Amino acid sequence: MRTDVVRLGRLSGERTGEMMHFLSSMRADRCIADADVLVDIAHVVMLDKQKIIDRDITKQLLPALLELQDEGVPEEVFDDRFEDIHAGIEALLIEAVGAEAGGRMHMGRSRNDEVATCIRIKLRDDVLKQMAALLKVREVLVALAAQHIESVMPGFTHMQHAQPTTLAHYLLAYEQAFSRDFDRLKEAYIRINQSPLGAAAFASTGYPINRELTARFLGFDGLVTNTMDAVATRDFALETLADLSILMANVSRICEDLIIWSTWFVKFVTLDDAFCSTSSIMPQKKNPDIAEIMRAKTGSVFGAYTGALLTVKGLPMSYNRDLQELTPNIWRGMRDAKESLRMLVDMLSSATFDTARMREESGKNFSTATELADTLVRSYGLAFRTAHNIVGRAVQKGYLNLETLDTAAQELGVEISFAEKGLTQDKINAVLDVDSSLALRKAPGGPAPLATKIAIEERKKQLDTDSVLIDERLAKLSKARDDLIAEARRLVV
Repeated sequence: MRTDVVRLGRLSGERTGEMMHFLSSMRADRCIADADVLVDIAHVVMLDKQKIIDRDITKQLLPALLELQDEGVPEEVFDDRFEDIHAGIEALLIEAVGAEAGGRMHMGRSRNDEVATCIRIKLRDDVLKQMAALLKVREVLVALAAQHIESVMPGFTHMQHAQPTTLAHYLLAYEQAFSRDFDRLKEAYIRINQSPLGAAAFASTGYPINRELTARFLGFDGLVTNTMDAVATRDFALETLADLSILMANVSRICEDLIIWSTWFVKFVTLDDAFCSTSSIMPQKKNPDIAEIMRAKTGSVFGAYTGALLTVKGLPMSYNRDLQELTPNIWRGMRDAKESLRMLVDMLSSATFDTARMREESGKNFSTATELADTLVRSYGLAFRTAHNIVGRAVQKGYLNLETLDTAAQELGVEISFAEKGLTQDKINAVLDVDSSLALRKAPGGPAPLATKIAIEERKKQLDTDSVLIDERLAKLSKARDDLIAEARRLVV
C-alpha cells in the first residue's frame, strides 16, 4: 500500500521510521477510526448529490467504505508509515479502487475539518455514555438514601463532629453534586454536536458543497459556522475535560469519605472484599484499593485537562499540528472518568453501612448544642449570639446542664437564671436528643425524615427526566447513522 498519497506532489525525501513514529497520531486515532469511516461516507454521498463527482465514481467509493463500516478498519491502516488514520484510509481506498476514483474522495475537504468532525462524533458518543454512567451512580445513591432515611449519623465540618444528620441526607448531597455534573455534560454536548465539516483547511472550498446535508447525515444539531473557527477550536474538548475534572473531584471526595469510614477507628462502612486488597506482609490488612485508585485517577483527569489547555493557550489562528497532541488527553480523561464511575456504582451498591455505629457517634462532641442555643433564643428572648456564647461556655466546662448554663451566663454578664425561668434538665435532655433535633430540621433539603422523603421523590423524577434525555439523543444519532448508511447503499445499487 502506498504511503505517499499526501506527500507525493509537494515533498520529497525519505523519512526515517523514528520520524514517522514521532509524527504519527495513530495511537489516538484508533479512537476515531469508526467515526472517520462515517465521515467519509457522508462526504462521498454529499459529493454525489451535489454532482461534484459522477455516479460511477460514487459506485466505486461507497462499496469500499461500506465494507469498512461493516467489517471494521483493518489493522494495516494503523501503521506508523501513515501520518494519521485519514491518510491510511485514503491509501487503502486508492489501493482498492485505483487513484482515479480513490483520489476523488478528498475533494472539497481537508484533514483539518475531517479530524475535527471525527473528534466531535467520538466525543459526543463518549459524553452520552458518561451521562448514562452518572445516571447509574445517582440511581444507586437515591436507592441507598431511600433505605436510610432514619439512619442517624454525625455530620462533620473541619473533620470534627458538627451536627447530627442522616445517611440519606449525606447520600443525597452527593447525588445532587453528580446531578450538576450531569447537567454540565448535558450542556457541553450541545456545543460538541456542531459540525465543522466543510470548513476544509480553514477557508472552506470552491466546490458547491452542502454543509447542512453532511451535518444532518452525521447527526449534528447544526454547524460551526465560521470555517476558521471550525478547524482551529478545541474549546468543546476543553469544556468536556473541565467538566470531567469537576466530576472526578466529586468522585475523589466520596472515595475519601469511604476510605476514612472504612478504617478500624471509624467503622462506618464495610467495603466488599472485591474492592479491597490485602498486604503482602501483614495478613490482617484489608485495604480500600479501588477507592484509592479512583482518587488517583482524579489527578490523571486533572492532568489531561491541564495538558490540553496548555497545548492550545498560545496557538495562532487557525489550524496548527500542535492540536494533534491535545487529542490523546481527551481520550485519556474520558477513559479514566468512565472507568471510575463504573467502579463507583458497584462499590456503593455492595457496601454495607454500620448504622448502629453511626448512631453511636451521632450525639458526641455536643453535636446538638446548636438546638439548645436556639431553644434559649425561642424560650427566653436572648439574642442568638448571647445564647451561642452561653452554650459555648457551658461546653467548655464539659457539661450541658442547668448548673453550667447558669454559671456560663453569670460569667458572661448575662443577668438570667434559667432554673428560675422554668428550664429543667429534662427539657435540656429533650432538646439535646438527636432524633428530636433532626425532626425539627424539615426545611427543604434538610435531614428530617419528612424533608428527606420529599427530596427522594423529587430526585427520582429528575432521574426519569434525565434518562429520557439520554434516550432521545441516542435515538437521534442512531437514526442519522441508519439513514446515512441506507442512502449510501441505495446509491450503489
